[in-house]
Amino acid sequence: MDGKEEYIRELEEVIGKFLEPLKGIPYPIAIKALTCCEVLSFDLSSRENRQLLDLLKTVAKIAGEEAYKKGIFTKRPNEAGNKIEPFVISAVNKVNLKADKPKTKKGKIKVAGYPDI
Repeated sequence: MDGKEEYIRELEEVIGKFLEPLKGIPYPIAIKALTCCEVLSFDLSSRENRQLLDLLKTVAKIAGEEAYKKGIFTKRPNEAGNKIEPFVISAVNKVNLKADKPKTKKGKIKVAGYPDI
């Protein structure tokens, strides 16, 4: 095997390792590494957090019921998340919380990609 073939083999091995699922990494650390954003703790002993959780459960119920009534139709299952976002935004606003499409670090509204609401 010449030097070029050996280099290609080593490069394939390294790339293969990058593609393997990462295991044992705590969620907050993974999110921080990928997005530079902190994951906030959610302490259920806090009255405010319990109230927020109750509101979020209400949001999920409202959004689910509305999506069920109107239907979500898509050829690709992973697009269903994008299709439910308007229902989620509407439901969040109905319980007097604020939701909108996310913005990039440059302040532009992100309209494509996985659901981020």
